[in-house]
Amino acid sequence: MTASPHLLLLLALAAIAVLVALVTWQKLNAFLALFIASMIVGVGAGLAPLAALQAFQHGIGATLGGIAAVIALGAMLGKLLAESGGAQVLAERFSRFFGPARAVWCVVALALIVGMLTWFTVGLFLLLPVVISLTRETKRPFLLLALPLLSFLSVMHGLTPPHPGAVVAIDALGASTGKVLALAFVVGIPAAWIAGPLFARWVVNRVPVSIPEAIRPDGTGSPAVGTVREGMPRPGVAATTFVVFLPVALMLLATVGELASPSGHRTRALLETIGHPVIALALGLGVACWIFGRACRFTRLQILGFTEQSIAVIGMTLLVVAGGGGFARVLREAGVADALGTLAGDLNLPPLVYAWLVAAFIRVATGSATVAITTAAGLLAPVLAVHPEVNRELLVLSLGFGSLILSHLNDGGFWIVKDTLGLTVGQTLRTWTVLETIIAVAGLGFVLLLGVFL
Repeated sequence: MTASPHLLLLLALAAIAVLVALVTWQKLNAFLALFIASMIVGVGAGLAPLAALQAFQHGIGATLGGIAAVIALGAMLGKLLAESGGAQVLAERFSRFFGPARAVWCVVALALIVGMLTWFTVGLFLLLPVVISLTRETKRPFLLLALPLLSFLSVMHGLTPPHPGAVVAIDALGASTGKVLALAFVVGIPAAWIAGPLFARWVVNRVPVSIPEAIRPDGTGSPAVGTVREGMPRPGVAATTFVVFLPVALMLLATVGELASPSGHRTRALLETIGHPVIALALGLGVACWIFGRACRFTRLQILGFTEQSIAVIGMTLLVVAGGGGFARVLREAGVADALGTLAGDLNLPPLVYAWLVAAFIRVATGSATVAITTAAGLLAPVLAVHPEVNRELLVLSLGFGSLILSHLNDGGFWIVKDTLGLTVGQTLRTWTVLETIIAVAGLGFVLLLGVFL
């Protein structure tokens, strides 16, 4: 490649600027925008147009090959949790258990459990009615409970598998799913607590917000993420909790086997097999179909319909994630990844900080946390080659925190939060945008602190 490292970096910046302009100003489909930005980088760096196209296609295939099954199974499981009324069952029981005096703890616990399997938006639509009910019951300011919900749902979506960003980063960097899951709780919970309950206490008197009347993004009054109706049988609390925690427990067992047994041991091989994300989620989905089907009297055709609907909903997300992987592959083939690795060495930045900065830059530029972590993970290979001692699980978490920073007007999540919480643009910037930035910065601090011991 004849282009200098600095020229390649400028070319990458220009391509990302084009990507931002196409997505935000021209309202172009994100996948098409990623394809155009990839061709600009590839051809501009000296690749033949066909070579750039092939690199983009190979990136799509490699990305989907590693994550498509995990994301699809996670979406199906989350859909069944919503349709069966399991999420509402958990919400009601947690609300009674914690009581009005500990309403914040109730919201945090629900966000952690529901957020493990459902997407941020789905978790928000499922749990916001609970927050509204608790707000009216306790007569507390709305933001005092709404912001903790947002912070913990955001952390779970950004850091833990089977959510897309974490799955892509784990696959790209060769990290352990179980270790990432365990460490995500260690660093994610304190970061979310600072950005949620603590920040809410400070901002609640500075940004007065009324309780929204209804949470129906489609404006029709029909349930946003489920079809649970009054009088429909629902699963019990124990059964629902078992379904939610089964895949998580299986993935953690793989890490236990890795730590407790030597390589090649039968027990370790067995635990690693059943703890593989695809196997764990497939087993969890099978159990969910059986338990929820019996409890709610779903027919096989209904369960089939729910799973098909969940895939239809995530189809565009899968395509965008794949496009991010294609963009990352073109950046690597064009030499941008090596240039970033050289820049990291020249600046002498710690790899965890550098990973966070790369993800944060792409996040602010594109507005997508998923694209940010997908693209950034693909660019960290040269850094790992130079610093093999870096903990790969912490590197995944650093990317995850960086991908959450500064959600603003080019982020679809910004508008979802604005509309569902009934905020103005200014109020959303002063609450949601600041909350996401606090998570990103505090999370990096906790990752670096944990890195001292690991």
